Amino acid sequence: MTYEQIITDLKNKIYKPIYFLQGDEPYYIDQITDYILNNVLLPAERDFNQAVVYGKDVNGATIVNHAKRFPMMSNYQVVVVKEAQTCKDLETSLTHYVSNPLKSTILVINYKYDKLDGRKQLGKIIEKTGVLFESKKLYESDVPVWITTYLSKQKYSISPHASQLLSDFLGNDLSRIVNELDKLMLTLPLNFREITPDHIEKNIGISKEYNVFELNKALSAKDILKANRIINHFSKSPKENPLVVVISQLFSHFSKLLSYHAIPDKKNNKEVAAALKINPFFLNDYRAAAKNFSYSKTVNIISIIREYDMKSKGVDDSSTSDYGLMKEIVYKILH
Repeated sequence: MTYEQIITDLKNKIYKPIYFLQGDEPYYIDQITDYILNNVLLPAERDFNQAVVYGKDVNGATIVNHAKRFPMMSNYQVVVVKEAQTCKDLETSLTHYVSNPLKSTILVINYKYDKLDGRKQLGKIIEKTGVLFESKKLYESDVPVWITTYLSKQKYSISPHASQLLSDFLGNDLSRIVNELDKLMLTLPLNFREITPDHIEKNIGISKEYNVFELNKALSAKDILKANRIINHFSKSPKENPLVVVISQLFSHFSKLLSYHAIPDKKNNKEVAAALKINPFFLNDYRAAAKNFSYSKTVNIISIIREYDMKSKGVDDSSTSDYGLMKEIVYKILH
């Protein structure tokens, strides 16, 4: 089941006896768990019928004992196990219980940053009797669309430039992204429903002129002066613009440029944008870059980026500063 299907069922009071929530993205696991804790039971029912335990503090047998209890003056009891991946005998103890779970118990297992071995019996049984949900990390290329969709559900909008700006700065940590978006919505002027680069710069501190997105634009246009100004700005705030992030974004940008070169028919904007996994708004940047960097030159640039990725980790270069490596990589791309 998808996150949306699970939440829809919960809102319709369609409950399963077990929710095994696993995977590398904690945001969806937390959202499902919080919804169950806040909505299944009435406030007056929670004292006797709602329990939250941690995997490091209990063993599997204790969890099963909790689950086998009957509710008091309520149709359900809710048992949530957080950090369940730290409970050593969890799988052994749960396998027998989930085959015939108590219908009046809603057992929620938070199994973050890990997942069950799909070849084992436990996962297969849970799929039949409950919900086995894997919360996967979002690809960084999908983050701008996710930001736009999240804000749209809150009746807000954001420009493509601004969503890309946030994506480049925040990465794919959804909890962090949501936290920043919620703050931005709160700080918008009354009756103003669009988040802009100016608003982001003022409230989060991301410069709308000196960021990795603008660096990629400058490189695509072969704007030597602007590219070097951005790098010089990065050197003054290295914590906000770490080399590892800069290299990652450069690699992503030029990899997409390589894909652009390989597309035989570039006339259909929607199809080209879909192939590159970008907003059509940014297609002109790639068209400009393709004129300045041929296919073979782009291949060479990707090799350069990989070389400097290794250097940033101390391979064949342990003395050059991050700023020095940034200057070198930009010089080699532009020359």
